[in-house]
Amino acid sequence: MTAVAVGAERTTAARGPQGRVRTALRWEVAKLAAQWRVRAVLAICVVAPFVFVVLLDRQDRVPKDTVYGRFVHESGFAVPLMLLGFAAQWAFPLLTSLVAGDIVASEDGHGTWKTILTRSVGRGQIFAAKVLAASGFALTALATLAAGTLAAGVLLVGSQPLESVTGTPIPPGRAALLVLAAWGTAALPLLGFTALALMVSVLTRSSALGIVVPVVLGLLMQLFAFLNGADTVRHLLLVTSFDAWHGLLATHPFYGPLVQGSLVALGWITVCLGVAVLVLRRRDITGG
Repeated sequence: MTAVAVGAERTTAARGPQGRVRTALRWEVAKLAAQWRVRAVLAICVVAPFVFVVLLDRQDRVPKDTVYGRFVHESGFAVPLMLLGFAAQWAFPLLTSLVAGDIVASEDGHGTWKTILTRSVGRGQIFAAKVLAASGFALTALATLAAGTLAAGVLLVGSQPLESVTGTPIPPGRAALLVLAAWGTAALPLLGFTALALMVSVLTRSSALGIVVPVVLGLLMQLFAFLNGADTVRHLLLVTSFDAWHGLLATHPFYGPLVQGSLVALGWITVCLGVAVLVLRRRDITGG
């Protein structure tokens, strides 16, 4: 570890802040790639949709309480949309927290801050690299899961036309693009949970809390969103942004909820990362 830190210091000594961040980012990505749970999560994102569709195909009853649950036996494009609704409830916060909730706190847990903080790479540059690495993992997992669900639906159910939320048929080619676009709308709120997990990781210095707290908060947000009289606060909840894709599947698409959800997610990202940066800058993590 010391040799790696010394090597990083030599290669970044003559570079500016951006070069130092890139060097730190390469190191963070290499550490993530070496973790078995990161590879396991990505593998599950590919395999789990196929297992889910096979199990669903053996059941006569369909989940009619979801927007596209009643169509899962009629069109393969309904499958990824139904799974998108389920993933937003609990899977997305867990998916990103597995990395974002641990990537900072692990340095506290292993006492490695002194090793990685060299004279040429500061804590701000290291934190920026960790944010980029955690965000990259979250987006990679999202893209992998989206591709896996779409492939499972089309290959195991079929490429029949999809019915829009307003009842008109959507041809297969356009349906595939809309499904991918719907999953793409989850990127910003997913990054919001990434920022939330990073903040908890910095505040608590605990990997366990960094992983668990965002998941629990996500579930509490889901429960609060169903309460009567909570309309005003509901629009400010991070989980509400996951439902913004419904407007894309209308006969005449509307984008108001998507714009509002994106702004809410950006607000969460800004606040959470801002708090994390302020706390990390003021913390004595070198023992000095």
